[in-house]
Amino acid sequence: MNRVTTGLCLAAAIGLAAPAFADPEYVTIEMETDVSKSAEETWSKVGGYCDISEWFKIPCELTSGEGGIGTVRSLVGGRILEVLVAKTDLSYGYVQPVTEGQPYNLYHGFLEAVPVSDGASKLKYTLMYDVSMLEDQAAKDADVARRRAQFEGALATMKGIAEAD
Repeated sequence: MNRVTTGLCLAAAIGLAAPAFADPEYVTIEMETDVSKSAEETWSKVGGYCDISEWFKIPCELTSGEGGIGTVRSLVGGRILEVLVAKTDLSYGYVQPVTEGQPYNLYHGFLEAVPVSDGASKLKYTLMYDVSMLEDQAAKDADVARRRAQFEGALATMKGIAEAD
């Protein structure tokens, strides 16, 4: 038995959905915006794990954990779950877990405030996920463009929140 077959058998045995596509095609979307506040000030206003409710205008609730690695946030009334998998004083990373009945795209996000000077910083947001389940290149390009527009809008909102007095 090869490693793929062994992995699929193991996934089935523990109740995970088998991957729908054998050849993943990972995309990375990197975005950033300049902020006229220090990284610490910026992060204090937009860097909480459920601050997404303010800058993305969606409901957020911590359903497990207290803000450290392993904390789970529920977005949009439980339609989206995200698990905190990395955290520093000025950043965090998260992953969306397998959802039964949906192809798994290994969706990850990483948000960070990067110091530029005493009174300036950059907010950087990076997304990474698999687009192989989308039907063609046009659909893949449209999905990336849609997500980029959504998250660039969120970055603009974060900038406004961070720079407000």
